[in-house]
Amino acid sequence: MYKIAAMGDPDSITGLSALGLEIFPTEEADEAAQLLERLAGSGYAVVYITEALAAQIPEAIDRYRYERVPAVILIPGVRGNTGAGLENVRISVEKAVGMDILN
Repeated sequence: MYKIAAMGDPDSITGLSALGLEIFPTEEADEAAQLLERLAGSGYAVVYITEALAAQIPEAIDRYRYERVPAVILIPGVRGNTGAGLENVRISVEKAVGMDILN
């Protein structure tokens, strides 16, 4: 059975544990990149990462962009939404259907 994880600052992800997600609080780029690699090799199908943390580790996230698992999903944190998560969804949809459906 696949697992679901959330990574980011504690204030942003702690509540996700009530939904059954395993949380991994971190705000350090080096630690986050290593953690993502460890989660990818440990049966996690989905890894939610706060946009702020994702902005610090773009190379690590790009490594899994075309992999079946894990799906790396950017989520806003408590400090606000940067729009990066929505932009990633837009790019994925554009690749899937061959055109930008939002413009």
